[in-house]
Amino acid sequence: MLSVSEVRKRYDSGGRDIHVLRGATFDVAEGEVVALMGPSGVGKSTLLHLVAGLDRPDSGVILVAGCDVTGLRGLALDQFRRKTVGVVYQFHFLLPEFTAVENVMMPAVVAGGGRRARERAITLLEEVGVAHRASHTPGKLSGGEQQRVAIARALMNEPRLLLADEPTGNLDEETAAQAFDLLLGLKANHRLTVLMATHNVALAAACDRTVRLHEGRVG
Repeated sequence: MLSVSEVRKRYDSGGRDIHVLRGATFDVAEGEVVALMGPSGVGKSTLLHLVAGLDRPDSGVILVAGCDVTGLRGLALDQFRRKTVGVVYQFHFLLPEFTAVENVMMPAVVAGGGRRARERAITLLEEVGVAHRASHTPGKLSGGEQQRVAIARALMNEPRLLLADEPTGNLDEETAAQAFDLLLGLKANHRLTVLMATHNVALAAACDRTVRLHEGRVG
């Protein structure tokens, strides 16, 4: 499902080159749940952004379901972001002025497929256990409920690969465990492949395996 090969990425910080990724290479098989671990600042979020097509590497190749993400441009890149990958962040980034169901619908509306979006959004909210909160705005939801809505939103366009960037990092231990269990259940129901950046050793141990980033490389 995912192949990352010799990926390099650097940033200019006040005239100084910061080499975040220095030839990261690894694969994730279809249906796997893989934890991406490493100390803060090692490049976990950067790597997820590259896989999602939100940024471009300086060199290297990223294949998702056989598609070379690094070679996509324009409409093809937009379609990839909307259809192939879903992203869940540590901070949910829900739109505060919209209800839970409207937030979940948003990816489908943006993609131009809004006709049955509300029906699917309600179904997803039922799956994540917050359908009874569908008409509430994010400010009226608990942290755990907000993250459940964010997970439902990430699944709206039926992605094949779910990228999770510290999805439980802003939750207490019990709520984090519940959110992770939810992800595992959804993975089976939706035939997902999951790559999850996390600092949580217990959650990583429950994944199929762990990929560790160290000094910009996997090892």
